[in-house]
Amino acid sequence: MILQLSDFVNQVKAGQISISENTYSIIEEAKKVNKKYNYFTTICEDFALAEAERLEREVRKGFSGLLLGVPVSIKDCICVKGVESKAGSKILEGYKPNFDATVVAKVRAEGAIIIGKTSQDEFGFGTFGKNVGVDFEIPKNPFDESRSCGGSSSGSAGFTAISKHTHVSIAESTGGSIACPSSFCGIVGITPTYGRVSRFGLIDYACSLDKIGSMGKNVNDAFLLQKIISGYDERDSTSIRDQPDISILKRKNYEIAIPKELVESDLADKKVLDIFWNCIHKMESEGFSYKEVSLPLNSKYSIPTYYLIAVSEASTNLAKFCGLRYGKHEVLKGYFDDYFSDVRSNNLGKEAKRRIILGTFARMSGFRDAFYLRAMKARTLLIDEYKRIFSKFDFVVHPTMPILPPKFEDISKFTPVQDYFMDLFTVPANLSGLPHISLNMGFVNNLPCGIMLTADFLRESELISAASFLEGLL
Repeated sequence: MILQLSDFVNQVKAGQISISENTYSIIEEAKKVNKKYNYFTTICEDFALAEAERLEREVRKGFSGLLLGVPVSIKDCICVKGVESKAGSKILEGYKPNFDATVVAKVRAEGAIIIGKTSQDEFGFGTFGKNVGVDFEIPKNPFDESRSCGGSSSGSAGFTAISKHTHVSIAESTGGSIACPSSFCGIVGITPTYGRVSRFGLIDYACSLDKIGSMGKNVNDAFLLQKIISGYDERDSTSIRDQPDISILKRKNYEIAIPKELVESDLADKKVLDIFWNCIHKMESEGFSYKEVSLPLNSKYSIPTYYLIAVSEASTNLAKFCGLRYGKHEVLKGYFDDYFSDVRSNNLGKEAKRRIILGTFARMSGFRDAFYLRAMKARTLLIDEYKRIFSKFDFVVHPTMPILPPKFEDISKFTPVQDYFMDLFTVPANLSGLPHISLNMGFVNNLPCGIMLTADFLRESELISAASFLEGLL
């Protein structure tokens, strides 16, 4: 039986679990699994085993922590001191930060052991985990190797689902990169309010959208990790100074809103909707109430608004990877424009190039007002639409993804626009910076599908409390 985090830590404290032996065991599992499923870009074997030995010495001196000896994997775009951190891109090959991201420092302070960096779409550019960087391998779904893990936190979700050990992962979401793979891999993923968790040490995709969150096998594990990594950080200018603590609250009969544009969408698989409505009716039988509502602006404009903002900010953030101060270097020759173009052509993947080109165009002089600034104004209207819903309801609830994990051969037939519109269910909450959680609501032909609950700003406690009850109900 796989122990929950709190039980695992208690057994470590009681001397019933050896930190070193457990760390060695999960590292061996990670190496074996990685040969088949490609969940890690780096497995920190020596680093993790040395940390395990150090922790055991500290425990003998009386050290204790909320994650004592717990193996934690980290999405590749989050910096770990001395460990290659590439954000899934060849252009950052060889980069070893000389500092820990704030979230990494926090879990290490609680006794966690970093076991590796997990696979992702290059810089987070994707929904299905297939847009990996040059020379990287595509992660495979733990339930069917021919299918997607979801993206962009593919490796975090895949290994969390498949591991036979107690384990949690720190992931990141821009437009659904925690919720989508959580759904496709049948685990729990928490995406916090924008600004609740420090972004210091995160390799940016889109600064006004990126959020660091947690993944676990169950709600309690993901909750504990999220609680630890949350909090104000003066090194992050977007960090929220005054924020309520995250805790599990006493259950109440929540009122939920179901967006009819999503559950009636042509994108939605009937099998996914059948499980979703069964889940809603179970919640109703336990005292929850629901009503179908309309989110017309978010349903129509969230995708174009999100992608205009995201690619514009990505274009700016990736401009520094030009082969001089940052990123992969080539032999210095010729004019700068030629050198710059060669470095980026050779070391960035197809999707990264597409988004850089789109973003550069959208923020050019003469187009900035028509595209980027207009999208930012639209974003305010989309947030206001959610706020009106939350004046009457506790949560917005819908399937996390409209489809089951698709096969790679089917994904390859999607146009870029079709690919982007698969984010319709996860983008609205992310664009508005709202906290949300995805948990498994059932299986269709042995493939998991998730249900997503979204709450108002900084209402993680209510969100996680409801999800915990729902997890027990399902």
